[in-house]
Amino acid sequence: MAGKEPLLGTLKACVLGLQASGSDTVTDDSPHVTPLCDILEMILRKGLRSGALGMKRRDYWHWIEDLPQHDSCGRLSYLSVMVEKTNACPKLLTAQGRGRYFLRMALNGKSLVTTIQHLQHTCKLLERYDPSMSVLGNEDFMEPFLCLLLVASQSNFSLDLQNSSFLDESWILPVCTIYQTVPCRELGMVLRYLEGRVFVIQVLPDSQAEVDEVVLAGDVIDEINGVSMRNAYNGQAGNILNKLKGEPLIFRLIRWRRKDGELFRPLIPYIKIVQEKMPTFQLQQEHRSQESGEQQPQLEGRLMYALQYLGQAQLGTFGGKEVLDMGITKVRNQNCPPQDVLFDIREIEIVVQEKSSNEVLFRHQYPEISSVGRRTDNRHVFALCVVEKEAGPDTTFKCLAFDAHTPKECGEIIRRIATGFRHTEWFV
Repeated sequence: MAGKEPLLGTLKACVLGLQASGSDTVTDDSPHVTPLCDILEMILRKGLRSGALGMKRRDYWHWIEDLPQHDSCGRLSYLSVMVEKTNACPKLLTAQGRGRYFLRMALNGKSLVTTIQHLQHTCKLLERYDPSMSVLGNEDFMEPFLCLLLVASQSNFSLDLQNSSFLDESWILPVCTIYQTVPCRELGMVLRYLEGRVFVIQVLPDSQAEVDEVVLAGDVIDEINGVSMRNAYNGQAGNILNKLKGEPLIFRLIRWRRKDGELFRPLIPYIKIVQEKMPTFQLQQEHRSQESGEQQPQLEGRLMYALQYLGQAQLGTFGGKEVLDMGITKVRNQNCPPQDVLFDIREIEIVVQEKSSNEVLFRHQYPEISSVGRRTDNRHVFALCVVEKEAGPDTTFKCLAFDAHTPKECGEIIRRIATGFRHTEWFV
């Protein structure tokens, strides 16, 4: 008799597909996750009666949050803790979103079977289902449903619960990424608030955000330093950034496009409104350096710069940015032949290699760099002031000078070095 319920047949196919995938861990990248969640939601909704006099529309989340709060020993039950976490999530504004978040959490915690069993033993809540139409209110269908959930629970789910800002609207999840940047005066992102979401509508040229090459126009700011921007009021992101001046910033971004390159469909209505209000707005496809076709050497995925090394000069016991102009002049007066090098800006250091042989000429960790900057009369030549000999008050410094291809590339290098070591004095 249970086989006559088509939703159970569809659920069985999803569970078998999950098993056949052979994956040890099921993540959001699995093609079986969205269909599984979708069919589970259909089953939980089927035959669910409306509220009193039919005036209040119920969803499955409403009986989940009404489950008994304590276990037989009077302790707060695990399910109640899950309900509290769901209600506390600031990214969820509707019963639909909360129900979906709870389902994903229950799959991660292998607790969906327990939830349904609690419903079975809570007659008052079970009465919300019509036995003639539902799966959960029908004894003949309940047993095979629980069996399928037990099979599904054998898989180890690891679903990203932070990726929940669009569960109110869709089971389809966006691509999320973390953008981390050091303190700076201006990030260079132009924002627009639309129905509680914070859109990046422009990344300003030569700004820190452009240099970091993470954010694209069309992306949505989901969090700033752990503070949710879901249902944000106008100016909220700016207020938070003002309070965080001088501190490292961590953004959680929702990408406007999915991994297949297509536009994230739940964003389409928002994008249309932005384009109506701003006819010149366009989704940014690539970072500006890629759009312009600039090609740079890479090593193990890191961007490297092909520069000319002009030489070095002694600076004495002062390594502030004020001596860089003098240091560059000293180097140029030496008339040394320039040397083609690869300039590698790494996480904790810079490394300079001879281009032809890849021999490392020198490397300096960021604490060894006291300043970096360029001449105002020759904006593609820049220099580093680095420690030559460290001996307390008698520490001496030297200037290393380089010639970049363009002023823009020179400014980008300076900013990236400043990003790598936030205590370095710098100017552009």
